[in-house]
Amino acid sequence: MEAKTDTEVLIRGRVYTLSGYESEEYLQKVALYINNKYAEYTKNDSFNHQSSDTQSVLLELNIADDYFKAKKQIALLEEALAKKEQEMTDLKHDLIDLQIRSEAK
Repeated sequence: MEAKTDTEVLIRGRVYTLSGYESEEYLQKVALYINNKYAEYTKNDSFNHQSSDTQSVLLELNIADDYFKAKKQIALLEEALAKKEQEMTDLKHDLIDLQIRSEAK
């Protein structure tokens, strides 16, 4: 089992210690993603006028939206890959059939 990593990250101006089995680089990347989302939202004046609780919920909803869109994209790509693999298998079988027929002549 990998060693647990404790990493200090800066999120929205506060230092947090994240613990997990992921690398420090990964945990920093996650913190950067959160900070970038926050920076994106703070450009909007209406966001800045919300309470910190409401701001957090809006960020959480946006991140959940990103997650579900990414998950859907993965499913679509996996489906396309499965179709391509099936097409390749069918073409290989067609090639074998043609070779057998060609050799039979």
